[in-house]
Amino acid sequence: MASCLFILNFIIVAFSATIPAAVSQTQTQAPSPAADACNGIYLSYAYTSGSQLPPKSDPTNQPYRFESTLTILNNGLEELKSWMVFVGFQHEEYLVSASNAVLADGTSLPASVGNGTIFAGYPSTDLKTAIETAGDTTQMSVQINLIGTQFGVGSPDVPMPTNISLANDGFVCPTPTMQGRSEMQVCCTKDLNFKSNITLGEEFMPRQDGDLTIMYDVIRTYDTNYWAQVTISNDNPLGRLDNWRLSWDWMRDEFIFAMKGAYPYVVDSTDCIFGQQGEYYKGMDFSTVLNCERRPTIIDLPLTKANDTNLGMIPFCCRNGTILPPSMDPSKSTSVFQINVFKMPPDLNRSQLFPPQNWKINGTLNPDYVCGPPVRVSPSQFPDPSGLPSESTAVASWQVVCNITQPKGASPRCCVSFSAYYNESVIPCKTCACGCPSSTSRTCSTTAPALLLPSQALLVPFENRTNLAVAWADLKHFTKPDPLPCGDYCGVSINWHLYTDYSNGWTARVTIFNWDDTAFADWFAAAEMDKAAPGFEKAYSFNGTVLTGVNNTIFMQGPLGLNYIIGETDGNDPQKDPRVPGKQQSVMSFTKKNTPGINVAGGDGFPTKVYFNGEECSLPTVLPTSNGFRTGSTITISLLLMVLAFMLNQQ
Repeated sequence: MASCLFILNFIIVAFSATIPAAVSQTQTQAPSPAADACNGIYLSYAYTSGSQLPPKSDPTNQPYRFESTLTILNNGLEELKSWMVFVGFQHEEYLVSASNAVLADGTSLPASVGNGTIFAGYPSTDLKTAIETAGDTTQMSVQINLIGTQFGVGSPDVPMPTNISLANDGFVCPTPTMQGRSEMQVCCTKDLNFKSNITLGEEFMPRQDGDLTIMYDVIRTYDTNYWAQVTISNDNPLGRLDNWRLSWDWMRDEFIFAMKGAYPYVVDSTDCIFGQQGEYYKGMDFSTVLNCERRPTIIDLPLTKANDTNLGMIPFCCRNGTILPPSMDPSKSTSVFQINVFKMPPDLNRSQLFPPQNWKINGTLNPDYVCGPPVRVSPSQFPDPSGLPSESTAVASWQVVCNITQPKGASPRCCVSFSAYYNESVIPCKTCACGCPSSTSRTCSTTAPALLLPSQALLVPFENRTNLAVAWADLKHFTKPDPLPCGDYCGVSINWHLYTDYSNGWTARVTIFNWDDTAFADWFAAAEMDKAAPGFEKAYSFNGTVLTGVNNTIFMQGPLGLNYIIGETDGNDPQKDPRVPGKQQSVMSFTKKNTPGINVAGGDGFPTKVYFNGEECSLPTVLPTSNGFRTGSTITISLLLMVLAFMLNQQ
């Protein structure tokens, strides 16, 4: 009997000894002792473990698994709202997972972060202070457990980042210090010179400005689902989207039940039927559910659906995916749709609302946008649907700010050629200006400079220009590389031709070529003229204006009847004639009165940047030579002026 009691007591003691260890795994680890000396935002990056991964390769490229922990602790006097932290990865890291955080640029994991990345909080976006929580570190801090792959740093070396810092405005972070070989620490403090528009105790973050802003407003909420209104607003005078596609990640197993004003690119409820959504909503008819993808893609509806009682009837919806810049048409610079979202446990009450993360938006021939994380802002207000002179307020609102960026290695989608009255040759778009397919290197040179062209060659597709270009090179005794250079592979090309230059002014002719099958409705182009813009007078076939405060930029668009550039079409005889591009052309006049000392032929008459539908185009690196101009005949200039006068009279 005594032996049985001894065994029983041993089991109880042994069992109770395991309880603290199990409980401690669910609690936030205590901060480092170094954090006690920080009176601001304490950051720590600690490498915890790693191992070699197959395949075995050259040591400099050998892949290794790494695990590390990023800690953010608020030891300051104010709540840290919408925290963001930069980690300067430097070993070609490929991040597979990150707990309690998302990538601030909207990239979904797994993702390459070898050039450094910014983390944003999710689902906990704000960190409270010790004062308002009585020192509760679960509300003051967050730990992000990182797992990924890095290259070239094996044991006993440790793959540490170059830097860690707080990415929120209004903070100063000194150079981090190392604690041993595997932990990096820094204390970021308030910047006393920073002027903030946030007051202490304010509940929401202020709304931010950006090239493109997206509002996610919950307008009706129920226990199991809610309706949200998504508003995409273009705020950049040169930004634009055509056939926009919007995507995001559901983080809590939500799914799309219904939509108005837009539609999923893929209508599919398979993931719900065979997933936990189907297990929970047993009585739901999933044949009517629109989309159950974790990352859906949303597209706009055509104009014909604007008054559809089931799909449309939403103000600013159904524009066929076109969002114009406000400088072109403010009424068409916004796109709106509504979405019915069903939730999953444990979020089944009216107040449990979480916006989707990792937002991305793009168009066809448009700028590239990088979107930040959704930030909780004050509830939006809308005109009351009853028509009464009052406003209804959203239940909750989040703002996503997107800015135009040029991804590393990305190619433009349009290009520019230069020509002038004093030179017979056209400087064409650069070789592979918009990128070259990998297979072209076997048939043409991707590095050889493009051959100069006769002017008539601009109307011919590149694949039909070879004979013209070679004959022109032979006639002018130009060098011909072997193999010949590849094409520019651009869907749109623009020729800027310096037309005349005289004592009081000068003119340029702008021609836009569309080499794609897709037509461009409500197109626009813009030219940045560093020295010539103040002298701009008029565009004769386009509507042209100088944009205020936008780097001496001339904005051009087609007037009614010329605001549509058709796609490439067959020639008169498709068996022998090359295809014909869609084309629009105008002459632009400038005065020298407002630009004294301008050297038009020396380069001031050519743009330094050109945009088409918001996309920045590739420019030639050289200008037409002006030797002919310096010795030119006054008779030739007089003839050109007579031709110009005749054209203007015809207009």
